[in-house]
Amino acid sequence: QVQLVESGGGLVQPGESLTLSCAVSGNIGSLDTMGWYRQAPGKPRELVAAITSSGGTNYASSVKGRFTMSRDNAQNTVFLQMNSLNPGDTAVYSCNLHKFWTAIDYWGQGTQVTVSS
Repeated sequence: QVQLVESGGGLVQPGESLTLSCAVSGNIGSLDTMGWYRQAPGKPRELVAAITSSGGTNYASSVKGRFTMSRDNAQNTVFLQMNSLNPGDTAVYSCNLHKFWTAIDYWGQGTQVTVSS
């Protein structure tokens, strides 16, 4: 059974930084991809960042240069370092594991990030 548990959300002021963590219990295959998504009220869920098992990353244009996704394979954990946060980054952030061979997606419970002065 695969479980994803996020942590690190909270309330910050514009310009501040925050780091999210997602701990995965269960196997992460060599072709599986992990991602961070976010959903703001009244908006569709959007992909923020994704990372392959080899460490290749891609980012949404709105966060490129400000957010960095990384992974610790030994700890089965991925991180999202978020810098220069602005109110537009306010959303529930969810961690995703996409299994390559079964195309099954696993999700964490989500963590709230609020950027406000």
